[in-house]
Amino acid sequence: MADMVSIFMSIGLNEQKAKETLKNEALSSTLKKAIEQARGLLGSASIDKTAGTMLYNMVTRLKDPTRLSFLTEYIITRKINSELQLSAALDFIKSHPQENLDRLEFEAACGVGVVVTPEQIEDAVELIIRKHKDQLLAERYRFNMGILMGEARTALKWADGKIVKNEVDMQVLHLLGPKTEADLEKKPKAAKPKAAEKDVKIEQVVNGEANTEGKSLMEQLRGEALKFHKPGENYKTEGYVVTPNTMNLLKKHLEETGGQVRTRFPPEPNGILHIGHAKAINFNFGYAKANNGICFLRYDDTNPEKEEEKYFTAIKEMVEWLGYKPYAVTHASDQFQLLYDLAVDLIRRGHAYVCHQRGEELKGHNIPPSPWRERPVEESLLLFDRMRKGMFAEGEVTLRMKMVMEDGKMDPVAYRIKYTPHHRTGDT
Repeated sequence: MADMVSIFMSIGLNEQKAKETLKNEALSSTLKKAIEQARGLLGSASIDKTAGTMLYNMVTRLKDPTRLSFLTEYIITRKINSELQLSAALDFIKSHPQENLDRLEFEAACGVGVVVTPEQIEDAVELIIRKHKDQLLAERYRFNMGILMGEARTALKWADGKIVKNEVDMQVLHLLGPKTEADLEKKPKAAKPKAAEKDVKIEQVVNGEANTEGKSLMEQLRGEALKFHKPGENYKTEGYVVTPNTMNLLKKHLEETGGQVRTRFPPEPNGILHIGHAKAINFNFGYAKANNGICFLRYDDTNPEKEEEKYFTAIKEMVEWLGYKPYAVTHASDQFQLLYDLAVDLIRRGHAYVCHQRGEELKGHNIPPSPWRERPVEESLLLFDRMRKGMFAEGEVTLRMKMVMEDGKMDPVAYRIKYTPHHRTGDT
């Protein structure tokens, strides 16, 4: 462990960060590989802190480990040397899961070799200031300077953001001069809307109206919604795991859906919905509606101890009260047999095992490794079958998946025993 801490500190991590990194087994292993590859490229030279920070950031965000050496090479050779370039590189890799990458296309997308001179920055900012000159002179420092920075960043995509901001600040100061007392006076607050106006806005949202204050439904869903992938482009999503069969599965998915947007609202039927659910309902149903898609109401009914029929009814009524009609109502319990079959398949492939550690031993993130992790597959299959037949007490055994979650937690529990009949499937 001390050796690993030293290795991580050699690229610029402080001791605390190095020790925190070690808690995540998958991250530690990948970072160690990146450092070894970097040292192989550098020979006797050491990894400086700038490159070390870039390596660390790359490893924490890279979802396709097959691209590790590819990106490490670009970082160590200084072809990728800014956070902006790294983000562009990761986005490119995420949207191009094919085995062979076009290096020229990749380098163009990441700004490799692009040099932005101070003169280019000065000229670009001058054009933007000139464009907004009249409004700047009228509003002075009340003008939204974010507009200037936004346009400057668009025009100077690969320029250093700090240098661009300094140039914008300098040219604004040159145009307007120092701030006066009038500039420093606080703008009077706008009058609060009357109660009747509030009611109108609330009624529009509740009834799922397509327009609020002249905005389309898609405009109301701006922000994260505009970053959503198109149907069939799931691999562009942060954290999406790409396997050799991914593209084939997505192709079949498109054939099944015809490219239609499909969303779902998946509440647990164990209580009355709150305001956060209202947001989720409007977002999931609204996004589908804005894209001529469909939205499913999918009850996540996997915990029979807390679920009651009245909650199923109340949830559906609230969705309809908000102005939406589900394309279909489905239940996680519809798939219980399929989920069980998939669990058996995971055991057969060596990716899951039956464990006898107690619940209190499994709490937190620094849990001890299970002594039953490498038990024979046939043994786990036999015990899992006995779990289903009711031959163990509650809390006596669980089925755990062999994996490290993104937060570093090892081998999460997939199945546990509960002697409580399910309202839809009974004792099956």
